[in-house]
Amino acid sequence: MNNHSAVAMFRSHKGYSRLFTAGLINGIGDRFTSVAVLALVLQLTGSGMAVGISLGVRLFPYLFLAPLGGILSSKIPRKYIMIATDMLRVPVALAFLWVDGEEKLWLLYMASFLLAAGEAIYSPVRRSTIPLLVTKDSLLTVNGLEQLMSGCVLILGAFSGGVVSMWFGPEAAFIMNAVSFLIAAMLIYGIDFPQHTEMVTVAKKATYSPEGDLEKSDKEAQYGRLRALGMVIGGSLTLQVIFGYELLVPLLNGLDNVLISVYAIQVFHAGDIGVGAFYAALGIGLSLSFFTSRYLKKGLLIVAIGGLLLEGVLLMGISVSNHFAAAFMLYILLSFAGGTGNACLDTLVMQETPSAMQPFVFGLLSAVGNTLLGLSMLFAGWLLEGVEPR
Repeated sequence: MNNHSAVAMFRSHKGYSRLFTAGLINGIGDRFTSVAVLALVLQLTGSGMAVGISLGVRLFPYLFLAPLGGILSSKIPRKYIMIATDMLRVPVALAFLWVDGEEKLWLLYMASFLLAAGEAIYSPVRRSTIPLLVTKDSLLTVNGLEQLMSGCVLILGAFSGGVVSMWFGPEAAFIMNAVSFLIAAMLIYGIDFPQHTEMVTVAKKATYSPEGDLEKSDKEAQYGRLRALGMVIGGSLTLQVIFGYELLVPLLNGLDNVLISVYAIQVFHAGDIGVGAFYAALGIGLSLSFFTSRYLKKGLLIVAIGGLLLEGVLLMGISVSNHFAAAFMLYILLSFAGGTGNACLDTLVMQETPSAMQPFVFGLLSAVGNTLLGLSMLFAGWLLEGVEPR
């Protein structure tokens, strides 16, 4: 699909256009905070371990809360889950304003944890609403647009966040993040979601009692979901590969997530602007990956695995680069490969999974991937205490 079909889709799918805009505003505000927090931690401590902790605590909530979004969506409309998580994150985003010294890092870590807890519930639910708002033949285009949105978030949010943090201080970034949550909640409130009545037949069979009692306890319902999920995954080699991907790749990606800010500040001595520029490079790559969707018709899983191999080669190139500009270009290519692969994988999950089960599946993938990513970040932070970044 080209950019013209994307514009036409926005016009014909007003609900998704609001969801896209809300995600863009929400993401930009969150990136403002992420860059400001990283710069603040390094300014207060100069410790790679502190950076690893500040990044790692944002991922541990996914272990427990990402599947919760899928469970809640079976009882509460997805629209109201997203609005509630946005509104509850407003005061948390403002809590960073009280961090003015190393002795208050505990508050920074706690606020980061709570923001991530909201995102852990919000993100899987948001992704699962996409098939409800667009047609099935538009899924690859939409998932390409999601990568474009992530790219714009990194370009506008990370780079601008670095500029705002340097010129106006991190306090301005924290306030703008709180405002972004309010705007996103209002946009989502205006979306009319179709009434979703599809039931997962395998789940109903798994939880049906001989007595014919249709009232199931929470324990029985949870067992039914897990059994249904096992049946779906067991019948799809594609989903099995994707789950394997989510178990292995985050263990390595966590190192690079820590190193990107360390490279910018401690290796290339580029300060807050350097951190924002490297994240902007990732955004440029994600944005460019959107335009590959017009060439992707078949073999989406092979494309994703090929992109992963290319990412490995590019990471090795970054680790030996001697110039900031060269590393910047390599990060663009790295993100381009990753964004193309992510669009393919998300499309495959939506195609292979029944719609009613998608919140739970996306939540489970987020829980596994982000928890392992958090552990990898903590390990990277610990490693940096005794090993040079390169």
